[in-house]
Amino acid sequence: MPDLPAAGSDDASIAHGAITHWRGYTLSPFQREAVAAIGADQDVLISAPTGSGKTLVAEYAIEMAIAQGKRAIYTAPIKALSNQKFRDFRALQKFDVGIMTGDVTLRPKAPLLIMTTEIFRNSLFERGEELADLGTIVFDEIHYMDDVERGTVWEESLIYLPPTVRLVALSATVSNLGQFCDWLTQVRGRPIVRVESKERPVPLIHYLHLPGIGPKRAEKVKEVPAPTRDARRRGRDGRGGGPPRGGGRVSASDLLDRLEREEQLPALFFCFSRKEVEQRARENARRQLLDAEQRARIEELFADLVRRFEIREDSALDELRHLARAGVSFHHAGLLPLHKELVERLFTSGLLRLLFTTETFALGINMPARSVVFSSLRKFDGVGFDRLRTREYQQMAGRAGRLGLDDQGLVFSIVDPRDRIADLRRTIFGNVEPIRSRFNLSYSTILNLHHHLGERLWEAWERSFNNFQWANMPRKKREQNEQKQRDAINKRLTLLRELGYVDEEKVLAKGHFARRINGYELPAVELVDSGLLRALDDRQLAIVLAAIVFEERKSDLFTRLDPRVLGPFKEDAWKIVERIPVREAALGIHPRTRSLDFNIGAVMAAWWDGATFDEIGQLTNASQGDLVRTMRLVMQLLKQMRKVYAQDSALVAQLERVHESINREEIDAKRQLELGDPAK
Repeated sequence: MPDLPAAGSDDASIAHGAITHWRGYTLSPFQREAVAAIGADQDVLISAPTGSGKTLVAEYAIEMAIAQGKRAIYTAPIKALSNQKFRDFRALQKFDVGIMTGDVTLRPKAPLLIMTTEIFRNSLFERGEELADLGTIVFDEIHYMDDVERGTVWEESLIYLPPTVRLVALSATVSNLGQFCDWLTQVRGRPIVRVESKERPVPLIHYLHLPGIGPKRAEKVKEVPAPTRDARRRGRDGRGGGPPRGGGRVSASDLLDRLEREEQLPALFFCFSRKEVEQRARENARRQLLDAEQRARIEELFADLVRRFEIREDSALDELRHLARAGVSFHHAGLLPLHKELVERLFTSGLLRLLFTTETFALGINMPARSVVFSSLRKFDGVGFDRLRTREYQQMAGRAGRLGLDDQGLVFSIVDPRDRIADLRRTIFGNVEPIRSRFNLSYSTILNLHHHLGERLWEAWERSFNNFQWANMPRKKREQNEQKQRDAINKRLTLLRELGYVDEEKVLAKGHFARRINGYELPAVELVDSGLLRALDDRQLAIVLAAIVFEERKSDLFTRLDPRVLGPFKEDAWKIVERIPVREAALGIHPRTRSLDFNIGAVMAAWWDGATFDEIGQLTNASQGDLVRTMRLVMQLLKQMRKVYAQDSALVAQLERVHESINREEIDAKRQLELGDPAK
C-alpha cells in the first residue's frame, strides 16, 4: 500500500496543512474540509447533493486507514451498490478488496471489506473481536436510516460501533442534519465534524412538461393548464402529452422528440412501475438513436459482455439486444442480475441514449446522464398514490448533468392534468424531509442485547435516535413515546419467553441459535426445534425454506405445487410457523412475522430438478429477477443455519447439499462477481 500523497507529490498539494488536490482532482471546499477532519482522526458526516463528490472523500479515508495499517469497511444499503463499489475499488488495484453481502463472500480478511449494512450490524454482535483492527467505516447513503423497513439497522450499527473506529458518513441533503450530528456525538462519545454543501458541480434546470404545451421552467409555472381538445386527442392516440387514457400514464413522445432533436440525450427516464418501464422502452425502440458506426460498436460491446459474463441466450436477452441496437434499454429489480449488469455497462459506455428505469437505479449507482425525465411526480406507496418526497426527487434528479461534459443538467417532470401545482412545487423546490428514527429492534437484536447486556437491555433504546428526537418534547408526549418503545420491546420479550428463547435472567439454547439468524430467526429455529426439518428430504427442505423467505407480488401467478411433494409436512410446517404471527397479533407486535408462502414451491421444486430459467418461467409470470432474489435469500438462510447448527453434523451436511444444489447458473452470485472482476 503506497503512502498517502505528501507535499510535492504529483497527486497532492499542501496549502496551510490542507490537501487541495488528490488523485488528479482539485478538491472542492467541502471535500478539503472533510479531508482535513479525517486527517485529524475525527468523525465526519458529509451532506451534499448527488454527484458532488462525496465518495472521493470516503476513498481518501479508506486509503488513509489502510496506510496506517488498519482495515476499512464500506457499507451500502443495497447489494447492487455494494457490488459496484467492490468493482470500483478492485479496478484501482491499490490493495486487496473483499465483499460480504449475504449473497456472496469473497476475501473477508482483505484490508478493505465492502458490506451491506445488515451484514455489518450482524458482525458487531457475532464477530466483534474481528473488528479490533478496524480503523475506518464508511456508511454510504446514511439517510437510509429513515427507511421504514430497514432503517433500524443503521441506527443499531451506529449505536454499537466501537468509539475507536473513525466514522465517515455520506448523506443526501436532509433538513435536520444538526440534530443528527448532535445525536451521533452523544452516542459515540466523540465529536463529529459536520460538512455540508448545497452546491452541485453541474447545476440543474428543472422543467415541468405540460400537457399539450411542452416543457416550461418549473419555477415560472403558476398553474397546470386544462388540456386542449387537440392535446386530449394526442393523449388518446398515444402521440402527445395529453391526459392518460383510462387513468393510465401520460405520453412522453413529444418530450422525447424534443430531447432527441435538441441533442439533450442521453437521458434517464424514471418510472414507478416495472411494467411501465418495459412498455416505454419498447415503444421507443423505433427511434433508432444510433448511427451505423455507433450501432456496430454497441453490438460488439453487447456480444463481448455476453461472452465475458457467460450470459445464457434466451428471449429476454434477445429483447435487450434488439433495444440496444436502437440505443434504448430498460432496468429494474425484476431483471436477472446478469441482465442488469449488462445494461449498466452498456449505459456507462455512453452508447445507450435512453434508459427507462425504476428509482433504485438512482440509489448510489454512479451513472449520470445529460437529462433526467420523471414519468410522474406521484407514485404508489402501497395504499394509494402520493406525491414524491423531495429527497427522493433530488436523489433521482441528481443523475442529470455529467461532470466535465455538461454545463447544466436538465430535469423534466411530465405533468398529469390532475396534478396540483402546489404539490409539484413542494416536491421540486420544497424543504428536504428530515431523518426520522425507525427504531424497532428485531428478535435477533433483542436476543443479542439480552445476551451481552442482560438487565441493561434498555440501553439500546435509551441511546437511540428515537429517544434523542423526543428528548425536547413536552413531558407528557415524551413519556408516552417512552412507554410505547418499552411496550414494543416488552411484547417481543414476552413472546420470546413463551417460546422458550429466554427466561427472566438469560438467553436459553433456542435463543442462542436465533440470535445468530437475522430476518427469519423465529420460523427457522421453530422448524428445527420441532424436529420437522430433520424429517424432510433435501428437495422438501429447499421448498420449506423458500416458503419462509418468499414475498409474493400482488400480480404474480404460480402453478400449484403437487400436494404429494410435501404431503402432510406442508400442513405441519405451516402450523408450526403460523402460531408466531397469531401470537404476535394477540400481543400487538408490529410488523408481524410472515406466514409460510408455498406458492413458490413448484418453481423451487423444478429448479431443484434441474430446470432452466426458461422452463421455470412457464410455471409463473413472476419476473426472473424476483425468482433469483428468492433463491439467493434461501441460500443466505442456509449459510446462517449451517453456522448456527455447526454441532449437528447430519443437519449441516443436509444444509450444505441443499445450498450446493440451488447455487447454479443465474443464482450463483459469486460467479457473476468474479466474471466481472476488473482486477482479473
